[in-house]
Amino acid sequence: MNQHNWQAAAQSLAGITVTASPNNEPVAIMGIAEGFRCIGVGTDAAVFQSDSAPEYAFKVYAEGKQDKLEAEAEVYAQIGSSHYFSSCYGKDDRMLVLKFEAGPTLFDCLLQGIDVPEQAIEDVEEARDYIRHIGLNPRDIHLKNIILQNGRAKLLDVSEYIKPGNDFRWEHLKKAYEEYYPIIDGKPVPFWLLDTIRKWYHHWNRYSSSFDEFMRIVSKQMNYRK
Repeated sequence: MNQHNWQAAAQSLAGITVTASPNNEPVAIMGIAEGFRCIGVGTDAAVFQSDSAPEYAFKVYAEGKQDKLEAEAEVYAQIGSSHYFSSCYGKDDRMLVLKFEAGPTLFDCLLQGIDVPEQAIEDVEEARDYIRHIGLNPRDIHLKNIILQNGRAKLLDVSEYIKPGNDFRWEHLKKAYEEYYPIIDGKPVPFWLLDTIRKWYHHWNRYSSSFDEFMRIVSKQMNYRK
């Protein structure tokens, strides 16, 4: 995609406003962009795909999230070419232009009862090793940031890889997969249940490595609501 097409895409998306929401909730989207559809919504940005150029994904950041945009562009530049990650073709002052990656997120897999093979978990581990090898810090890895492509994992949203510290999100997910996933494998999980656990997890002390502590909180709350 050349610079002229970038500017054309940016102009086409000018009617879209993305606004951050409080309490780590997904961004709000206002406006219409002819020929585009929203294919993903996160806490910092929304992703759009063009009918005329479906091979690209346009990640529009919320107002005030310029630092996240710059960070993600910097990380993609350092990652270079890796089959564990997407590619970034460039940016303007409010969006990144990325390679569109097909496939359900692991969140979608749980919702739809799609099997998540062990190979996908191993792929994430190898992707994290690669990120450490190039001097970055793999973090903010969760169900909506991993997609499944032909039984293999690919990671999205790399903006926090320049931050220090371990948020333990992946460690907790991996342990949950090992200890609990066999119970639900192939069974659709209700959205309300996944979203409730997500909110509990956000308000819990995510910077603790005690997964068992969190699971006790979840079990207690589940029993309370019965």
